[in-house]
Amino acid sequence: MTDPKTKTAAPHAMGAAPSTTWQVTPDHVDMTRPARALRPVTLKAEPQTITVDASKTALLIVDMQNDFCTEGGWMHSRGIDVTPNRAPIGPLKQLIAACHDNDMPVVWVNWGVRKDLLNIHPSLRHAHNPTGLETDLGQPVPGTKSEIIAKGSWGAEVVDEINPGDGDYQITKHRFSAFWDCETDAVLRNLGVTTLLIGGVNMDQCVMTTLEDASFLGYDTILVEDATATTSPAYCVQSVLYNVKLLFGFVTRSQAILDGLAAAR
Repeated sequence: MTDPKTKTAAPHAMGAAPSTTWQVTPDHVDMTRPARALRPVTLKAEPQTITVDASKTALLIVDMQNDFCTEGGWMHSRGIDVTPNRAPIGPLKQLIAACHDNDMPVVWVNWGVRKDLLNIHPSLRHAHNPTGLETDLGQPVPGTKSEIIAKGSWGAEVVDEINPGDGDYQITKHRFSAFWDCETDAVLRNLGVTTLLIGGVNMDQCVMTTLEDASFLGYDTILVEDATATTSPAYCVQSVLYNVKLLFGFVTRSQAILDGLAAAR
């Protein structure tokens, strides 16, 4: 494409987001990547109050799926009360709306195993079927709509109340951590994200391993306490909160984020 006034090729944008994009012509490549305007937002958190840049912050939601959060799903079929895992729905609904209003990405990472399980190792199958006598990953659970977290199945869908459909950014994972053998890191870096507000289930399993790996990769990690939950015993929650504040990042609550965004505006 040529600009008729200058008779030179107009720059071609190469990148997924403006802050990570090159401008390319046949004889020149501009790799400066114009910086986004700083948008500081101060949040009440533990162990300290923090200020984040909203232009580099994303909400990362982990595994708010039917198999973990809905009656008739896999966990419910095993006799587990999924009520605790539904508690984050309300806070997340508010946070999602606030992120949309403030031009902050919402990134969903959800289990979705291949039905042939060729992306699953024996140790992961054992974690979900420790006796070898239960329904295996990817298989239909009799009497339910679940095919245990199989990609494209009802059990792998986000719960109705916050299901984004085709909206936001969707990532399928097949490990407890969303950063292992997965595209999450590449997606976030292309979006120019450095800070993560993390919610979802289960707090002591997929949420915690995701947060730990994000911290190891250099992201600023903030656990949103009331936007995450688990069906595990209370001492597991206490351990997660203790270790996040001690080692891996910060803990805040959804209202603190809403208040911070409102004050910044």
